[in-house]
Amino acid sequence: MAGRRDGSLMRDKGQSVRRSRILVAIVIGVLLGCVFAFLFPHGLFISDRRKQSRRIGKSDLKMGISSCESPERIDMLRSDISSLSQRNSELSKQVKDLTEKLRLAEQGKDHAQKQVSVLGEPHKAGPFGTVKGLRTNPTVIPNESVNPRLAKTLEKVAVQNELIVALANSNVKSMLEVWFTSIKRVGIPNYLVVALDDEIENFCKANDVPVYKRDPDEGIDSIAKTGGNHAVSGLKFRILREFLELGYSVLLSDVDIVYLQNPFDHLQRDSDVESMSDGHNNMTAYGYNDVFDEPSMGWARYAHTMRIWVYNSGFFYIRPTLPSIELLDRVAIRLSREKAWDQAVFNEELFFPSHPAYDGLHAAKRTLDFYLFMNSKVLFKTVRKDAKLKKLKPVIVHINYHPDKLSRMKAVVEFYVNGKQNALDPFPDGSSW
Repeated sequence: MAGRRDGSLMRDKGQSVRRSRILVAIVIGVLLGCVFAFLFPHGLFISDRRKQSRRIGKSDLKMGISSCESPERIDMLRSDISSLSQRNSELSKQVKDLTEKLRLAEQGKDHAQKQVSVLGEPHKAGPFGTVKGLRTNPTVIPNESVNPRLAKTLEKVAVQNELIVALANSNVKSMLEVWFTSIKRVGIPNYLVVALDDEIENFCKANDVPVYKRDPDEGIDSIAKTGGNHAVSGLKFRILREFLELGYSVLLSDVDIVYLQNPFDHLQRDSDVESMSDGHNNMTAYGYNDVFDEPSMGWARYAHTMRIWVYNSGFFYIRPTLPSIELLDRVAIRLSREKAWDQAVFNEELFFPSHPAYDGLHAAKRTLDFYLFMNSKVLFKTVRKDAKLKKLKPVIVHINYHPDKLSRMKAVVEFYVNGKQNALDPFPDGSSW
């Protein structure tokens, strides 16, 4: 009995093991099927027919998309491509221009940049007789938000951030024509007329002269449109401020000037202001020691004074520095409060030193060569009567000493440009009032 029970138990145990193995195999098979179903949803082998049908479907889709493209859409795409090409050309030009400006900037590091680096740290004095102070103030950071429209104009007109600027209204139209004709003859590209009325703006445009008309300003326009030569001259100190704030050096010019050479070839650019002089010889133009005699003082009867004839506020080069802008502000403020001549105020602010109750202007200044930047007193009183001096060719001639400006300007052109040797002879040294 015991043997039969053991045998039956063994058989039951073997059958149980086989059932377990089958169950495990089934489970493994199901799991593998799930894995393959997930990894290969379309099966391990795809028939050529299905592949071909898929390719045909994609081709049909592309053809459908292409057929939906309208002629207008195609033209629009072509226009976009053309615009992008043009934009690319403009960007290439800008890169080229910026590269050139960078090259010029690196090449033309001036005294102002050296001054900034030197002032940053204390330094010892050099050997006797070799020490020189730095005279050139650094330029201001340009601020285009001051006048974006003017900034765009100056970007087109200026050369290396420099240009000649003249203010004009219709009262000086004839002189203005002689003025810009002489500039064109010399070949100076960087000049601009600030038109103070519509007539001058239209006149400049008709003669292909760079022109800029300011936005309306009641305080300025009333003088600009009807004012005479001196009144208009006083406006320049307010108007020039924007040019300097935008980072441009300006050669301010009255219109009673004839250009015979390019003035930018004869500037030093080491000072805030370089101006022509009203002086007529070395002493009056560059300064001299004038002795005042007061006999009642006995032993101390002689008092020494320093004299220099004034700078002409109708022709000066001014760099965009803080002292330069301060100068313009000082003159403009005084002219708005005082009934004064702008040239007198201009010189007082430039030359008067600091003293109790007054802080002087800390601006560097240079007097231009009075034979190159010639006033009409030098020309008519001295040069035309001297055989050697007559052979010199000035850079400009400013008819500032004589009221018959237009006729003398034309005579200057005849003498220096057309070679008419007696063109200056009919005029007196001075004027008959």
